[in-house]
Amino acid sequence: MGVIEIEGMKFYAYHGHFAAEQIVGNNFEVYVRLETNCVAAAESDNLDDALNYQAVYETIKEVMQEKSALLENVSKRILDALYDRFPKIEKARIKISKMNPPMGGEMERVSVTLER
Repeated sequence: MGVIEIEGMKFYAYHGHFAAEQIVGNNFEVYVRLETNCVAAAESDNLDDALNYQAVYETIKEVMQEKSALLENVSKRILDALYDRFPKIEKARIKISKMNPPMGGEMERVSVTLER
């Protein structure tokens, strides 16, 4: 078993409950943790035997561009896309943070984490 983590992915996207959030947009940060069997890739040194984390990033980027009202929905859609496209994933955790959310007070971020 191996773990691949992609940390600090930054996106500008249009997720939010309020109409203004879906027009103005906001900064988001994404973290993903993927568990997969890395034995073949470690032995062969061949990308075909590995979970291609460049392709994982591109998948996350693609899903982040589709508007959602809730971070829970974005997180689920990312997990769905990752499991659909990468059968080598055995377990995944995604954390999406909205930076400086419009909640009427000063805060750095609000985050949602889903795991499957």
